[in-house]
Amino acid sequence: MAIKRVLVPVDFSGDSLNALAYARALVKPLKAEVVLVHVIEPIYYAAPADMYVPSPNLATIIDEQRRMAVQQLKRIAADLEKKGHRVRTILKTGSPAHLIIESARRTGTDLIVMATHGHTGLAHLFMGSVAEKVVRTAGCAVLTVRSTLLKKRPRRKGRARTARVARRS
Repeated sequence: MAIKRVLVPVDFSGDSLNALAYARALVKPLKAEVVLVHVIEPIYYAAPADMYVPSPNLATIIDEQRRMAVQQLKRIAADLEKKGHRVRTILKTGSPAHLIIESARRTGTDLIVMATHGHTGLAHLFMGSVAEKVVRTAGCAVLTVRSTLLKKRPRRKGRARTARVARRS
């Protein structure tokens, strides 16, 4: 099976850029196309009907997010193109997991390379895991790149591993 297209979801975090570095290393010898996807999550705003709350201008906030995302996607794409990669960018608004999977299907993606932020416990329960949803439901292979925050820290020199007690006979 030849890999012709690799989709990389980016949220512009260090973790997603680390996943992009993995994808670059994979696509270079294959001469595969890189599809960058950024999904802007909708902002949900609720207030009791009888409570006076100044309404934030959500349209302005989303427009600004979109403008900044377009700039960042262009910058990353230009950098990849300078290095000889074929690149396509996609910007969507909605549910990240759903739109990543839909974008992969529509573009004929052979592989998705994405970061996993490594939330566990309550954070995972409340925020869910986009990577987990993509792995479970994508119609192609998915490579998850572990969060840079979860990498093991090197042991400090001079730190005792266990306490030793000398026995006297």
